[in-house]
Amino acid sequence: MVFLKEVAMEKILELIKKYNRIIIFGHVRPDGDCIGSQYGMYHIIKDSFPEKEVYISGEFSEYVGFIGKPTMVDDSLIKGSLALCVDAATAERISDQRYKDCDYILKIDHHVPVDDFGDYNYVDDKSPACAEIITNFYLKYKDILKLSKAAATALYVGINTDTGRFKYDSVTSKTFNSAAILLDHGVDLSYIENHLSVESLDTLKLRGYCLSNFKMTKNGFAYIEMTRDIINKYGVSDEDAASQVTSISSIDCCPVWAVFIEYPTEIRIRLRSRGPVINTLAEKYSGGGHPKAAGGRLENWNQLNQFLEDVDKLVKEYKENI
Repeated sequence: MVFLKEVAMEKILELIKKYNRIIIFGHVRPDGDCIGSQYGMYHIIKDSFPEKEVYISGEFSEYVGFIGKPTMVDDSLIKGSLALCVDAATAERISDQRYKDCDYILKIDHHVPVDDFGDYNYVDDKSPACAEIITNFYLKYKDILKLSKAAATALYVGINTDTGRFKYDSVTSKTFNSAAILLDHGVDLSYIENHLSVESLDTLKLRGYCLSNFKMTKNGFAYIEMTRDIINKYGVSDEDAASQVTSISSIDCCPVWAVFIEYPTEIRIRLRSRGPVINTLAEKYSGGGHPKAAGGRLENWNQLNQFLEDVDKLVKEYKENI
């Protein structure tokens, strides 16, 4: 772990200058911050050092697909490359595990550090988005680096989505300053809003189902059980199903809420809070994240009752102390 952030950023630039081929890796089920960070860094490197080979490897996110579509990099390109891994707290979260075969691994992340899997790790868990870290990287070396409209757009999307449209506690004046810098580099707010705000008719119908069928524990934990049958019935993607966590975010008596999404081998938990710290609970269930936005997993639905007991206790203690 590197705590001297100024030194760490110098190392990031040093590594980018050193390697002629750089592959930018993201995490499984990528969100806006992952894709935004990947493409933001991609454009910064390509525009600043056009002679370098830069690739993006990972999964596609339909939600922010207008930013770009990562591809599977050919095996022949892995060895001899710099692996630049963004927005992933743990090694298992990287969607393309071939990153381990690169010559050097650079990790840039903003989650609570639990796995320093990189040869060099730059982690700022006070930053609300990995895209903000990359924006600050540009600002520190703006005499050397270039920031195009494409890079600024990707980074703005990353910051915008991972802060809940600038609503989370982790947002600071520094966050707004970063966003302002990106706006000055050509970000089109209407273009971004038109992509982030629209949803398919199927997704809208699913939201109606969620609003009519969510459940609540005794002390005020609201949740949605998103089974494969429901996902298939409404014909939506897993990403759209997981995004329904926002549909029950405004219930005044429920400071913690979640959606449980059924996958073939596990139940994923997308957990949110506007009060209690939830990442420690998520860690108990093979996950982690931020104090107010975290995730975890259950092996099967049989574990749900234990999770409900744990989170209901957390909510009760929180309400008793406010």
